Amino acid sequence: SFQWVEDSMTDNWYYVLKGNRHGPVAIEVIESMLQKQELKHDDHVWKKGFETWKKIKEVSELQNLADIASPPSLDFPLAASPKVEREPTLKEIGNERSIYVRIGSDREGISNDYGPFNLQQIKQLFKENRINGKSFIYYKGLKNWKILADFPEYQEIFAEMPPIIKEVDKRVNQRKPFVARLFIQNNKKLFEGICRDISVGGIQVLVDDFKGLAGDKISINVHPENTDYHFTASGVVVRLLEGNSGFSFRFQGLTDEAKRSIEKYLQEN
Repeated sequence: SFQWVEDSMTDNWYYVLKGNRHGPVAIEVIESMLQKQELKHDDHVWKKGFETWKKIKEVSELQNLADIASPPSLDFPLAASPKVEREPTLKEIGNERSIYVRIGSDREGISNDYGPFNLQQIKQLFKENRINGKSFIYYKGLKNWKILADFPEYQEIFAEMPPIIKEVDKRVNQRKPFVARLFIQNNKKLFEGICRDISVGGIQVLVDDFKGLAGDKISINVHPENTDYHFTASGVVVRLLEGNSGFSFRFQGLTDEAKRSIEKYLQEN
């Protein structure tokens, strides 16, 4: 990893040339390289304050050199933008043990999901190189799995510049998280977790502080964002996962509709 250390310079720029990261340099160096066409408009640069690497043509300070035309002024006011619900930040999750990690695709392997963790545990996993800037993160409030380096607080939390993330890397995990709501019949408590290892025989559920025991009967309502895979089922807990992080669950009396939903999910994912 590339460790970024703050110093007295306030205008430190970094750039990528032929796949290698360079810097820090003054903005004049970037301007000179643009004029000499050593850097192109689609090359990436970064400086303190950027949430992630930007293409040169996206940087306001370099727009003139990047030959980007300014949009014409408008003679009428813009319509108000629809209110967008803000996603909670990693820092806001803090000590709440509700962060899930998908790793494997970041190392060109088969992806798998782990968790839940709190932020301190995520930082420790990062320190141990068990996750990295290209690992995927999910917690309640996110619309989908999100690459760790895309979080605005990445630099502050992990004390390094975010790696360059290609669009192809972001598309690796377009599948929505498979979220399940669980109702334990004996104590009437509701849990919510992430499903993995899904089959028509059963499922594993990652969930924090599960109070159930092997043998408990559970009703489960699986509702990923893609409602084509939605199903409900009943069954029994067959094994608790290590660290009280969830359980394995065997379906009982699975309906034909639920079977079709699971089989469709397995075929398409």
